Amino acid sequence: MNQDIIHHLSQDPDLGKVIASTPMEWPEAGDDIYYSLLRSIVFQQLSGKAASTIHGRFINLFTEGYPYPAEVLAFDLPALRSVGLSRQKATYIQNVAEFFQQENLLGKDLSDMENEAVIHYLTQIKGVGRWTVEMLLMFTLNRPDVLPLDDLGIQQAIQQLYGFTEKGRALKTRMLEISEPWRPYRTYASLYLWRWKDSGGV
Repeated sequence: MNQDIIHHLSQDPDLGKVIASTPMEWPEAGDDIYYSLLRSIVFQQLSGKAASTIHGRFINLFTEGYPYPAEVLAFDLPALRSVGLSRQKATYIQNVAEFFQQENLLGKDLSDMENEAVIHYLTQIKGVGRWTVEMLLMFTLNRPDVLPLDDLGIQQAIQQLYGFTEKGRALKTRMLEISEPWRPYRTYASLYLWRWKDSGGV
């Protein structure tokens, strides 16, 4: 990562300690919004191993190994459910396919849209929530300044690091206040906080 980003984030002494003590391997970014959305739906509320198995079976349904919208929509729900998807997830996957087909979005990168505009646009799809689009912004569209306020891991890491116990709206208000100096690199701060929490924190 650019040393200027590390220097900027380390101006916050608490976050600076996290950065100094947390080895970081940066995830490889994708570039396929459609594929990333389908994958995120499969992985929701499942362990990594189970989700990977179901995702593999899902992809194997398609002759070219890619779930083009028209092919997804050609399957009925029982066929999609046969790979291990719940009825709800199968429906959400078809919702995504239908939206991308209708909007002619396949292969487009949305790079000309602001973060909030992307969130508003894609959360029109039933089954795609704000958190899912924020993950897309961070890991597929490579947006540097995303703070996923609804992410439990980020909430817990910030509470632990800064020593407060607020919940609900008060929690999010504190998170925004604390993270304001991190702009325009809150994505990178979030990555450090996730890794720090997963390694046991303080």
